[in-house]
Amino acid sequence: MARYQYTPFDYKIPPELKGDAVAHTPVIIVGAGPIGLGAAIDLATHGIASTVVDDNNVVSVGSRAICWAKRSLEIFDRLGVADRMLEKGVTWQLGRVYRGDAQIYSFDLLPEDGHKFPAFINLQQYYVEQYLVERCADFPDLIDLRFKNRVLSVTQDDNGASAEIETPDGTYRLEGDYLLACDGANSRLRRHFGLDFEGRYFEERFLIADVEMQADFPSERWFWFTPTFHPGQSALLHKQPDNIYRIDLQLGPDADPEEEKKPENVIPRIEKVVDGRPFKLDWVSVYSFNCRRIDRFVHDRVIFVGDSAHVVSPFGARGGNGGMHDVDNLCWKLAHVISGKSGTALLESYNTERIHGADENIRNSSWTSRFMSPEPGVEMAFRNAVLGLAVDHPFARRLVNAGRLSVPCQLTDSGLNGHDDPAFEVPQQVGMVALDAPVTGTDGAPCWLMSQLGSTFTCLVVGDADLDGGIIPDDVAVVRIGKGGFGDVDGKVAERYGRGVYLIRPDQHVAARWAAPEPGDIAAALAQSIAQPPHAQAGA
Repeated sequence: MARYQYTPFDYKIPPELKGDAVAHTPVIIVGAGPIGLGAAIDLATHGIASTVVDDNNVVSVGSRAICWAKRSLEIFDRLGVADRMLEKGVTWQLGRVYRGDAQIYSFDLLPEDGHKFPAFINLQQYYVEQYLVERCADFPDLIDLRFKNRVLSVTQDDNGASAEIETPDGTYRLEGDYLLACDGANSRLRRHFGLDFEGRYFEERFLIADVEMQADFPSERWFWFTPTFHPGQSALLHKQPDNIYRIDLQLGPDADPEEEKKPENVIPRIEKVVDGRPFKLDWVSVYSFNCRRIDRFVHDRVIFVGDSAHVVSPFGARGGNGGMHDVDNLCWKLAHVISGKSGTALLESYNTERIHGADENIRNSSWTSRFMSPEPGVEMAFRNAVLGLAVDHPFARRLVNAGRLSVPCQLTDSGLNGHDDPAFEVPQQVGMVALDAPVTGTDGAPCWLMSQLGSTFTCLVVGDADLDGGIIPDDVAVVRIGKGGFGDVDGKVAERYGRGVYLIRPDQHVAARWAAPEPGDIAAALAQSIAQPPHAQAGA
């Protein structure tokens, strides 16, 4: 297949420059990458309008983020683009780790069945952005995409945020209740507000190359420590759609980025990796990476999302996936606040919960980075000893770190969590993302449990619990498994949930559970989940 064809998006003169009054939008979103576009769609599903501004008018150049984890695919499914991503992407769940040219071990990221989505797909970021832009068109009254609109400055007060925006036809001002900074790792808005990243900067440099070639490599993740084709360093290979392969090569801290990007230097390195197969360079970059974040993500009316708030190394696929977890956590809360269902205290839970998630990603990413680039001496001796033992001893394989891959963040200590009945002895826990399972509708058609959850608060009822008499608040949806509801295929729902009642948040996290809730229990848990104070809960 042909390489991706970059087609510029249409620039339109903003209405403010046609003589109209200064516009007001509920949410201004700065940045039209996967995070900003995903946020606009998520808000739209809650009925909240937004204006998305971006200084560019084309999808990201180069594959960039390519590994999309199961949890992100579940979020994309709720946003309406996962089926396209799954159809186009390369599905994989097996990884292989090598020392030299000998395999140390392999691992399976999704050994159990009964889930709609695989552990990972590989799909270039430009496809994801294209699908999201096209999905935005399904919300013409709620999403206003403005390309070639560059934010010059942002101010805020108690009533909202205001952005000064430059276009090819002049400058205008846009006002909003809130502004989301989704403008990436080099965020101008972060610098504008004087917010510094805190954490560790790694001086190690890596060459990243997309190459187009015909090859029979399987759909797996291959990682090498000190391969013969790249002595003394590490390497990574991923298969992507359109016969594009991602190759990462460690270069060392003293590598000159501009020299290393030159084709005459890149091509000989890639020739060794692909063992002489013919190929064409599609995209090349040299990078070093940080494992850092800003101190707070919520700054009154300005909220930082994705790489503008936190950055990690690419090994482990925690960057783009972590950003989508931000979107998933934030947008239902912001919709509740804007619509008056909750106070601003609910936004503080985004700050708390996603700092917890970012710190988890940073911690794992830092461990990976130190294992891949150990300091001379003790760290290097430990790394080499672990690699040597891992060939024959399974216990040592748990210590090999070639990228601890993205998994859902558990919010078991969240202040939004409600009752957790100790009677349950099942995998599903309060604070975790709900577990998927195959089910059948009342018409017998097969479907998936996760597709029935999300976008609103939902009571998942497994078994024959009696919930009559107004025990479920009017604004909470009900999904019943058994007793006239969905069928439990192969008993997976019962196996993962047991029998009882679960309150599921709009972001598909479990907020509370009961073997048999009493009147008022679900209403109280709902009030806690939207950060209502105790006196408000009492009147719920």
